[in-house]
Amino acid sequence: MYRFLLTPRWWGINVFVLLAIPFCIFMGSWQLSRFEDRVDNHRGAEEQAASAQQEEARPLDTLLPVTKATSGKQATTSGRYEEQLLVPDRDLDGAPGHYVLTLLHTDNGKVLPVVRGWLPGEPDPAGAPAPPDGEVTVTGALQASETPGSHGVSGRSGLPEGQTAAISAASLVNLVPHDVYEAWITLNEGDSGMRAVPAVAPGGTGLDLKAFQNLGYTAEWFAFVGFVVFMWFRLLRREVELVRDAELGLAPEEGQEREPEPDGKRSSPSGV
Repeated sequence: MYRFLLTPRWWGINVFVLLAIPFCIFMGSWQLSRFEDRVDNHRGAEEQAASAQQEEARPLDTLLPVTKATSGKQATTSGRYEEQLLVPDRDLDGAPGHYVLTLLHTDNGKVLPVVRGWLPGEPDPAGAPAPPDGEVTVTGALQASETPGSHGVSGRSGLPEGQTAAISAASLVNLVPHDVYEAWITLNEGDSGMRAVPAVAPGGTGLDLKAFQNLGYTAEWFAFVGFVVFMWFRLLRREVELVRDAELGLAPEEGQEREPEPDGKRSSPSGV
């Protein structure tokens, strides 16, 4: 009954199944490994951020440009606070609020964005504490310039004067006539009673959408394995039924189609 498995058609089906199953398993395992790598990177970034807070602060210029290795490191520099901006749509511990961003004019002529703290509610320049006067030395976690759409950074445009959606040189170049660092720092302790803004992991190390896409692709590839096996058994069962019908003489003659009986039952060749 199963001699049909040796026909060229079924040889092709069987070879396809034997190749498709290990291929799907390999691709599913590879996507799973990509997800696990991202989880490991995320844990490593969290550990790096935690350990960086315990390290001694280093001069700002020795940590630039910001990389995955230097992001979150303790940086220190001196200068004078001048322009102050508010960064809306920034949540902290689930509460809506905004950052208070003050530009520090360093001794080398460049401007460093400094997040002095977080305040709840809608941005209000009158409610933001004024920065200290005179020469100050700031110490905080070094951060890379933000990109709209990542780490909760808003992509809004047309904000009121005195606000910026992202903390980056590209966003600030149109707001202040100064040379701005491609970096910023968040103070370890909030200034003037504001809450400190925790450092974030560098880009590409978090459990972002791409990480969960890898997990979704893993499920899809393993689902394909089940689908291939299901279709093979379905084709096998159909072929067996056709062979059994042929052995019983129930198969229609070539070029003819068998019409079902009114009661849905098959009739024997003798009409019984």
